[in-house]
Amino acid sequence: MKRGFYTIMSAQFFSSLADNALFVAAVQLLRTDGAPSWQQAALVPLFAFFYVVLAPFVGAFADALPKGRVMFVSNAIKVVGCLMMLFGSHPLIAYSVVGLGAAAYSPAKYGILTELLPPSQLVTANGWIEGLTIGSIILGVLLGGQLVGPAISAHLLAIDVPGIDTHIDTAPEAAIMVLVGVYIVAAMFNLQIPRTSAPLRPMPRNPLVLLPDFWGCNRRLWADKLGQISLASTTLIWGVAGNLRYIVLAWAAAALGYGVTQASALQGVVAIGMAIGAVVATVRTKLVDGPKVIPLGILMGGLIMLLMFIHNVWVAAPFLILLGALGGFLVVPMNALLQHRGHMLMGAGRSIAVQNFNEQACILFLGGLYAAGLALGVGTYPSIAAFGIVVASVMTIIWRWHRSNTVRHATELERLYDIARNDKLHGG
Repeated sequence: MKRGFYTIMSAQFFSSLADNALFVAAVQLLRTDGAPSWQQAALVPLFAFFYVVLAPFVGAFADALPKGRVMFVSNAIKVVGCLMMLFGSHPLIAYSVVGLGAAAYSPAKYGILTELLPPSQLVTANGWIEGLTIGSIILGVLLGGQLVGPAISAHLLAIDVPGIDTHIDTAPEAAIMVLVGVYIVAAMFNLQIPRTSAPLRPMPRNPLVLLPDFWGCNRRLWADKLGQISLASTTLIWGVAGNLRYIVLAWAAAALGYGVTQASALQGVVAIGMAIGAVVATVRTKLVDGPKVIPLGILMGGLIMLLMFIHNVWVAAPFLILLGALGGFLVVPMNALLQHRGHMLMGAGRSIAVQNFNEQACILFLGGLYAAGLALGVGTYPSIAAFGIVVASVMTIIWRWHRSNTVRHATELERLYDIARNDKLHGG
């Protein structure tokens, strides 16, 4: 791997670490304020809101500037969101601003991989990035849980700046202040990311002209016989995984009587499984192997439904590791294949923006349904059952869709597979 890849990994680690710790702190902040449970669940779809609304623009923004600079600006926006949360804004509004920064960050983070590395290293790079991201998720949720817990928060709140009233009076507020510092560390790594030789594509004077371009890119990727399968799969898996972040917290409270600090550790257990699955996928799969792992998504849906029958932490821990491992093994080759097809069809930044739009729209839709269900009195267990049924059913549809493509479009699929194989050979 080129040296700049490790700088990207460092920047991604600290930014993702803060993102995941902030989610736990935001949930605790709402609970401390006595907010209803539907507002806590609404954190997930509101984080996804700007991913969906700004999707036509952030890809072009990522392609118009050096991607290290884009990542720096995005982390600065996240810091603004944290400060809003600390100084009076409603946590849901402030957290959506952090989502704005994340929406701008993602196309640059993944897009620079296709600029910096040859296609032969994309699966490996995705495995490292996903594995590191999952590692940051594990540490992030644990960090967030500990920061809002009584042991560490007592020390943080005891820190006093003479002559200055910081208005930081609760454990989640102290945690958020610490996470501002983590975002600043990530921004420092952003400034060290090398400038690649890929040509920049200037933003148009009127950003609205990007709308037809974006929808054209979206249609192009959905029309591609490999792109459509990988896009459908990653859209569903990330849509469910994004909402499972809160569902695991709610399930742990209902089934085990856990608070946020204890429940955040179980989120980390899921992420450990995803890391294991991502590493195994990096070793065992190639760029063209994505569609072969679709049946694992059907199995994953079945396992999600079984979660509502588990009431013992010693059973839950290995079960959640297995659930996460299936997701990690499924996502890595699918992401790599999707990035390859997107890069071939429209360029890195735009393809990642299309991917983010679809995945975050799924998170927004499913999260909105879940929050609405809570507002109407639907419990945690029916929601878990519904999520499992959706995953198993839709992954079955995707699997049959791909099998239909292999029969009806065999020649086109073989040509696309040949392109991927040739890129692997030419790339190294």
